[in-house]
Amino acid sequence: MKKEDTVKLISAEGFEFVIDKEAAMVSQTIHNMLTSPGSFAETEHGEVTFPEISTTILEKICQYFYWHLQFASGKETEFPIEPELTLELMMAANYLHT
Repeated sequence: MKKEDTVKLISAEGFEFVIDKEAAMVSQTIHNMLTSPGSFAETEHGEVTFPEISTTILEKICQYFYWHLQFASGKETEFPIEPELTLELMMAANYLHT
């Protein structure tokens, strides 16, 4: 897979998730960050840092992006969410417009 086909998402703790760009584009916020005209760091380097999103939550969000791609193609499956993550996950999803 080529570097331009992936995106690096960085959590508040500095953990890096390298995921398919197609999966990351599920988020309207990330889509806007990566496709905005001009020379923004996110666009140039293909990486986005989320100083307010913990590693655990960002990992779950990445899992959701891939789940969403499967669901959008007609394969229905349940996306499991642990109860203790619900509030933080909802706040992050709201920010990311997912």
